Amino acid sequence: MNAPVKAGEVVRVADFRDPLDLRRIEGFVAEAGASLFHRPAWLKAVEQGAGQRAAGLLCERLGVVTGWLPLTEVRSLLFGKALVSSGFGVGGGIVADSGNAARALAEAAQSHAMRGGFAGIELRGGMIPDGWDRWADKHCGFERALAADDDAELLAIPRKARAEVRKGLALGHRITIGRAPHDLAAHYACYSESVRNLGTPVFPRALFAAMLEAFPDNSDILTVWDGARPLASVLSFYHDGAVMPFWGGGVVAARSARANERMYYELMLHARREGMTRFDFGRSKTGSGPFAFKKNWGFTPEPLTYGAWTAPGQAVRNIDPTDASYSRKIELWKKLPLSVANTLGPWIARGLA
Repeated sequence: MNAPVKAGEVVRVADFRDPLDLRRIEGFVAEAGASLFHRPAWLKAVEQGAGQRAAGLLCERLGVVTGWLPLTEVRSLLFGKALVSSGFGVGGGIVADSGNAARALAEAAQSHAMRGGFAGIELRGGMIPDGWDRWADKHCGFERALAADDDAELLAIPRKARAEVRKGLALGHRITIGRAPHDLAAHYACYSESVRNLGTPVFPRALFAAMLEAFPDNSDILTVWDGARPLASVLSFYHDGAVMPFWGGGVVAARSARANERMYYELMLHARREGMTRFDFGRSKTGSGPFAFKKNWGFTPEPLTYGAWTAPGQAVRNIDPTDASYSRKIELWKKLPLSVANTLGPWIARGLA
């Protein structure tokens, strides 16, 4: 596609096989201070690990990039077809240096969706075009500055949560940080059991492996161990001065061991030593258990604005696990043997990008 728009700007589909295109997009993302989820490496990892095609629209004027819309082309037998910015991310959306470039990208995205038979477009942040559905009451982000030293970091945690961290520290469990196959195996064991217990299908292990490969200098796994048994583990990213604990969870025994509390505190210390200045605790559904957990750690919730466009005659895509229509399925999923959940889950979760 090569679509001319006003003021000499042109929107085209990015070529992910062209190193020059990728370098220009990466440069624009960095200059704009955009999110990790705007980076082509994120989209390509989603494609490699979950089979959902990486795409994206570039807006240019006289050969200069003026806007970028990263897209994951989600195709699922259960959840339909949609363009998502960005797949498996909590951010994304249109980033542009002018309203004209933003409008051009939105119009091009609608055309791209119609030609490809996608039911709609989801924007997780960024500029939401006029006339699109918009909401800011479903999810919140949580972020704060890291403290100056280890003791100050502990004192920055509110009293009740700090007491739980101290209990975890007193148990003396082993902490490892790495990116090796055994780190990923420990992480997946903890994460898959955690999400099964919540009634959620687990993402493919290949997705996590692809992310570690895509961000060799900006990702790692921190795990809390009881002897040879992993209790809790988190896969984190490092972007623009912030550590982002993105996929984390613990086994049932993690609760009594305060392993999750220990895990996040140790990650704060590790991130500061790696030169990070902020702790981005990610998004949580408003009013959920994770929402309350993060507030109890002293993080202030900041509403996230998302937007969506639905093609004429198409139904709105619904992948919200808190929707009443999913409640019975969630309860059934919690009862599945872990081996069964880990076999079926990745096939389902590929469509939840």
